[in-house]
Amino acid sequence: MENYDAIIIGGGPAGYTAGIYLARAARNVLLIEGIPGGQAGTTDIIENYPGFTDGISGAELMEKFKHQAARFGLKIKDGMVDSVRVEGSDKIVKIIDREYVAKALVIATGADANKLGVPGEEEFRGKGVSYCATCDGAFFKGVPIVVVGGGDSAVKEAVYLTQFGSKVYIVHRRDKLRAEKANQEMAFKNEKIEFVWDTIVEEIVGDKLGVTGIKVKNVKTEEEKVIDAEGVFIYVGVTPNTAFLGDIVEKDEQGYIITNENMETNVPGIYAAGDCRGKLLYQVATAVGDAATAAIAAEEYLERLGAGQEV
Repeated sequence: MENYDAIIIGGGPAGYTAGIYLARAARNVLLIEGIPGGQAGTTDIIENYPGFTDGISGAELMEKFKHQAARFGLKIKDGMVDSVRVEGSDKIVKIIDREYVAKALVIATGADANKLGVPGEEEFRGKGVSYCATCDGAFFKGVPIVVVGGGDSAVKEAVYLTQFGSKVYIVHRRDKLRAEKANQEMAFKNEKIEFVWDTIVEEIVGDKLGVTGIKVKNVKTEEEKVIDAEGVFIYVGVTPNTAFLGDIVEKDEQGYIITNENMETNVPGIYAAGDCRGKLLYQVATAVGDAATAAIAAEEYLERLGAGQEV
């Protein structure tokens, strides 16, 4: 069993930022990452992270984060965490047949957008297929856009995308929306939005330059057609990567970790940062802010613990 002052689970912007702060505080810190860079690392280009006026690829930005953390002495290990348990003040993290123990734990495992699972979705991810309107909407100025889904996220983001697209189609498999009434009313009043009811996506089509449209089918009439579009934004749910925690920490009904403003969970010494915790906005910038707060809170916890104070 390897011992550390703190362990960070997750290698995206939140994980790397927590690593920068804790390693720079001269703590012995281990970061365990499943997918280097997390979802941010798979993003084609990020234009709304401050300091990069011309934008930067997600992979390049995450490599900069990682390099900076390693420069301060952060230890990084690849692996998927199987489970976490708490024994007194010890937080024990298990990966296959090895265990790592620390007094403080930062959970930064992010969340994954649910996929449609149709042909073309993976092929055109980052080339027209997106799961984040705030991140990618500006790339589709003056062209038709499709939003898939009928919940609050789909409807709100469709309204947001009307400031960029020439037209926004909302494709929904039912004949009514699941979104809140206020959000529905905004969408119904927007002249740029057209609803495609009782319809599922069968395929996302395109060429070497990117998406050119989607093939859809009406579930009642079985009629098939192609909707021309250059952007496809998919909102069929998001799943936070928190199942491995079991009931160690308190989570909401969707599985997001519940924290206070200092990123503290209900378990002393365990913190959460980034997209795995419930909040308003899921962006690289907010993940960084969460992680800086979590790291400072964890450092203060370790200081109190070391001084024999009540934690």
